[in-house]
Amino acid sequence: MINNLVLIPVKLNGVELTFMLDTGAVYTIVFSVDENNDLEYKNTQRIVLKGFGSDYSVPGLKSTANVLEIKGMVSRSHLLYVILGGEFNFSDHLGIPVNGILGYTFFKNNLIAINYEKKRITIYHDNERNRKKISRKFTKTPLVIEKYKPYVEGMVGLENDFLAVKLLVDVGNSDSIWLFENDTIKIPNKNFEDYLGKGFSGDVHGKRAIINEFRLLDFRFKNPIAAFPDSTAIQYLKFIPGRMGSVGGEILKRFTVIMDYKNSSMYLKPNKMFKNPFLYNKSGIEIIHAGMKLVNVEVKQKPLFLKTTSVFDSAEESEPINFKYKFELKPIYKVASVRLNSPAEKSGIQRGDIIIAINKHDADNYTYQELISILKSANEKWISMEVLRNGAIHQFSFKLVNILD
Repeated sequence: MINNLVLIPVKLNGVELTFMLDTGAVYTIVFSVDENNDLEYKNTQRIVLKGFGSDYSVPGLKSTANVLEIKGMVSRSHLLYVILGGEFNFSDHLGIPVNGILGYTFFKNNLIAINYEKKRITIYHDNERNRKKISRKFTKTPLVIEKYKPYVEGMVGLENDFLAVKLLVDVGNSDSIWLFENDTIKIPNKNFEDYLGKGFSGDVHGKRAIINEFRLLDFRFKNPIAAFPDSTAIQYLKFIPGRMGSVGGEILKRFTVIMDYKNSSMYLKPNKMFKNPFLYNKSGIEIIHAGMKLVNVEVKQKPLFLKTTSVFDSAEESEPINFKYKFELKPIYKVASVRLNSPAEKSGIQRGDIIIAINKHDADNYTYQELISILKSANEKWISMEVLRNGAIHQFSFKLVNILD
């Protein structure tokens, strides 16, 4: 799990890949596959794909009769859509290679349990015995499956009013809630412009703001952070009638979630993360993974004593030999964007800066998830950052300020 998104290993036509689970997707979609591997697509035809983000279209393939395996489960006649060109890539925003998206075709035939706390997927056979067993421990929530996507009814507290909302259950969305602005859904006055995510046809921007409350059945969440995508980003969506947004991973991760598409149901059981505070990136910088580098790393090792056997040398122990260094591949992190008037922008950090150190620790010793967590701190604390820009080292410091309070 990275940034509330669920990634699982799959085998496609015999090649091992990593896919992201996404209940907001209908078909299995493949992208960002290393050209050097042996993956072959079956029965292909060229098509044009259009996705969330703009009216921009990308070249692709439709491929049938593929074999998709997930730890014992096998789909022997699997339909794929392949995005060509390499422009669409989640990997730089997640820090590990991501090769595709797994949607409705994974969820449609079985009970799929996502245990966010233990980072485990469990696939239950589709039978009444399993449903009864699950019902004893979980709260059942009705779903509406429309055009192969799951929708749930919730309530949002905006200003002094509560509003019933129909939301897409979107495991592939890292935010708490997305709401689409209209005559009844208004963006709170305290908000800020932000990068919201990556669509198939480009980056999606919008505003973030705290709303009073979100309710899902009897589960209540006080002051979640909602995202309001720009109208330009959603104008090309084929809306299901009545849809007002999405509920994403920041809410879903607080449960063990079981999806039962066949019976239009979702089962929820709160976990240890249920009462975690809702946080956001207060720095104003969007960090991406920008490749790998070879680093000479010191290795702490006990002294090694060598006994000589040559007749020309003494039989006594020689001086200790320490093997202190080895080469390792380390991540490179880059500033992809800087929010206007944010703490990072005011300090002087710029788009394209390579992050060398954060809080006096080498940035390449952190995982991508750890870096994101530092910038999402619940506290208003100072961050020091050392960056490489045009061959020169620059040092900056800024304070994480909560601008939504």
